[in-house]
Amino acid sequence: MLWTLEREMVTRGVRTTVAASAGSRVADELFVTGEPCSLPDDFERRNREHQDRVVELLRSQEGRHFDLLHDKSGSLWTRAAEIHVPVLATLHLPRSFYSAKQFNNIPENVFFNCVSASQAQTFADLTPAIVSNGILLDRFEFHLGPRAGLLWLGRICEEKAPHLALDIAARANEPITLAGQVYPFSYHQQYFGREIASRLAQMEGAVFIGSPSSQQKRRLLRSATAVLITSLADETSSLVAMEAAASGTPVIAFRCGALPEIVQDGVTGFLVDGVQEAIDALQHIERIDEVDCVQHAREKFSSRRMADDYQLLYGEILEKRSLSRAVPLTR
Repeated sequence: MLWTLEREMVTRGVRTTVAASAGSRVADELFVTGEPCSLPDDFERRNREHQDRVVELLRSQEGRHFDLLHDKSGSLWTRAAEIHVPVLATLHLPRSFYSAKQFNNIPENVFFNCVSASQAQTFADLTPAIVSNGILLDRFEFHLGPRAGLLWLGRICEEKAPHLALDIAARANEPITLAGQVYPFSYHQQYFGREIASRLAQMEGAVFIGSPSSQQKRRLLRSATAVLITSLADETSSLVAMEAAASGTPVIAFRCGALPEIVQDGVTGFLVDGVQEAIDALQHIERIDEVDCVQHAREKFSSRRMADDYQLLYGEILEKRSLSRAVPLTR
């Protein structure tokens, strides 16, 4: 989402500096905070390194002037008291994924936004704005030709439950492609070995593609009969569901979190409660019209709309900060 938003802002003439790992692709300026993680369970060290470098940059300014810091990392905002620019923290995760102490003594220069209405309800005490995610629609295409097989696409981890997608495919006697990355966390790797590798070894018609390229993802999305989203967590958004719709591909998704805000039940796919309902929904997948999926994506999921909303929010934050500084102190 950072890559998509930064690209949109640069096309509008906004100067941007992206703080990220070496090798990152950005539209304007890259500020390198270190090398990407290469060892398992190295995230905490790398995150501290990243935060330290960003705070150092903002305190020194290094000849630059920054109007606002947009934190999409999920934790840098907790150090906002060390800097003077306003900080917009986009909360991408369910509230239960954050430590409760993160929300104690929130610095006064921090503002929050959520990426869906259902997520915002769980953060109501923070009075967040809501800017939903968007995708680059022009990168996706659909065709009216034949489609074959099911697709599960995403991060390979227990809360997203790709093992349940494999179970659905096996019980429905459907071929399936499982595509995604196993990140360098030991519990992710253990989950893959325990739940995924064993199922793949026993299933005919199941294919695993590790760390697919963007081009591979787009090809898989436009050629699948349906995309399965089997997350057990309260998803705050779903780029996969958006990308599937933009590709004209129906989605069968577990009814949790923000998925009912993204999948239009009976129009762009089906919302289900559990494995058996997903299997039953596959029997009706031909009812979903590819053109309706694409039209829904164009109306709801544009990255331009997302950038419009963020640009308005940036302006509101800067105005609030300007007004707060202009108010004289009373004795």
